[in-house]
Amino acid sequence: MSINIGLTEQQRQGVVDILNKVLADAYLLLIKTKKYHWDVVGPQFRTLHELWEEHYEALTISIDSIAERVRMLNGYPLGTADGFLKNASIKEHPGDLPNAEEMVQRLVTDHEQVIRNLRQYVDQTSEEFHDEGTSDFLIGLMEDHEEMAWMLRSFIDGASFESSGKRDKELVSK
Repeated sequence: MSINIGLTEQQRQGVVDILNKVLADAYLLLIKTKKYHWDVVGPQFRTLHELWEEHYEALTISIDSIAERVRMLNGYPLGTADGFLKNASIKEHPGDLPNAEEMVQRLVTDHEQVIRNLRQYVDQTSEEFHDEGTSDFLIGLMEDHEEMAWMLRSFIDGASFESSGKRDKELVSK
């Protein structure tokens, strides 16, 4: 059945291509987050284990939403590991098991890459493809990634803040 939602076939296909890139990054980020959730050790195990569980659950929901948005536009979402790897802007680190702080840093880097991509895609879907619905959808995803990145950065900032003794000095001076 044909679709007539005010976008040309070329506009819809351009948006579907963007959404599949977003899907690929989200899926790879889900895999990395889940892997770190399983492998983290050390004094912050419980904190990170629980935080990453929250993050991979949120990513799972957003992945489904992205795939459904592709279908709403009469496209087909990527659904293979090969497709995800070919279309993702973030990369895996096979066979590498970093310490907890490096895991957090890598996830921050990945979320920030996704955020930068989403900012570009919001402009592109609005200005080039005139699909304000997808632009709005991508803004919501960007806000979710901004929150996850903030939580992860706060973990790193808190660890370096405490280890430097700055926290104790500031508490004493108050």
